[in-house]
Amino acid sequence: MTTTTFGRNANRYLGDSLATASPATLLVMLYDRLVLDLQRAEQAQLAGDRETAHVNLVHAQDIVHELQASLDVTAWDGGPGLRALYTWLVKELVAANLSGDAARTATCRTETVEPLAEAWRQAALEHLAGAPAAGHGVA
Repeated sequence: MTTTTFGRNANRYLGDSLATASPATLLVMLYDRLVLDLQRAEQAQLAGDRETAHVNLVHAQDIVHELQASLDVTAWDGGPGLRALYTWLVKELVAANLSGDAARTATCRTETVEPLAEAWRQAALEHLAGAPAAGHGVA
């Protein structure tokens, strides 16, 4: 298999995975990528690579904007607070990007994003544990 064929197959697999993923799974995937973007940005900032840090921080901001846009604040009492947290997080990521402050990026990741990612992961697992099998032959 050539690298090009492998790349097409990998992209198709990823596309299929995203198309069939539950909303809870997609949310966890977004948070996982957000954590990865912040790790990469922090490493780039520490190395003095502003361009790589910028690309990762902008992608992280895009993810937070998507999380914020998909949030139904009327679905639960914590919705407005989570929206406010997302707004604050975007401002922090912009400031970390402008200043090149790796510590600020790390703080966003370790004190805000990683705990949220873990909470959503646990909620998704609980949701999946309570949901009936989707007919995939897995019990």
